[in-house]
Amino acid sequence: MDGAFLVYHAHGHKLHFLRRDAQFVTALGIIFGMKSQTLLTTLSLLLFLAAGCAPKTANPNPNAQIQQAVAATLAAMPSPTPIPPSTPYPSPTPFSLAGLFCEYHFCIGHPVDVAFFDVSAQKNPAATSTYSQGMLAAFNNNLFIQVIWQIAPNTSDPRFLMDTLLDDQFDTPAGNMDIFLIRNMNVMYDTISTTAAAVLPAGGVGAWTCGDRVFAWKVYAPSVESARPLFDEALSRFTCGQ
Repeated sequence: MDGAFLVYHAHGHKLHFLRRDAQFVTALGIIFGMKSQTLLTTLSLLLFLAAGCAPKTANPNPNAQIQQAVAATLAAMPSPTPIPPSTPYPSPTPFSLAGLFCEYHFCIGHPVDVAFFDVSAQKNPAATSTYSQGMLAAFNNNLFIQVIWQIAPNTSDPRFLMDTLLDDQFDTPAGNMDIFLIRNMNVMYDTISTTAAAVLPAGGVGAWTCGDRVFAWKVYAPSVESARPLFDEALSRFTCGQ
């Protein structure tokens, strides 16, 4: 090139054009200016693309957050205490109140077609039977039953109350006394004949101890054979808190 020379520094990577021609210098400056502008534009475009390709942070999923919170709560809950096995209890035994009299702190059985009433209260409503003493009666066309009791602490022989219940004018004991022990109660029983009622010529009488009281029982019946089962039934359901 006329009037121009080129100086190149290899180590510094610099290229210099030296020319005294002002027109050439101006053209060269324009060329390098355009190239610098193009380079800046290219770098800007690359940075924009790189930013567009960068991974975006995903918005959290509300459902996933709720599930994670529930799972964390359940994991933090204490384990339930094991429920001990239930204790087996015996099944209740059916118990019928039919044919059972309960009052004055004792119970006694009787035929279902009769009912005991308080003889003392019937005679004098102001003087009913009590825990300490009393008299009951029950009857129908085929039997007549009496029960009396009296407090008698430390008594083991109930014979005296049996003799009290027997009517010397009408009742005659057979003299075949049956003495036995049932549920820690001293019991005695004898058959009788009676003239108190023509249709009820036979019967039985019994007595027993229970706690601090003595009880006596008597029945007028059509036959001696029908009397003992009635006594056994009364005694089998008898209780006085023992």
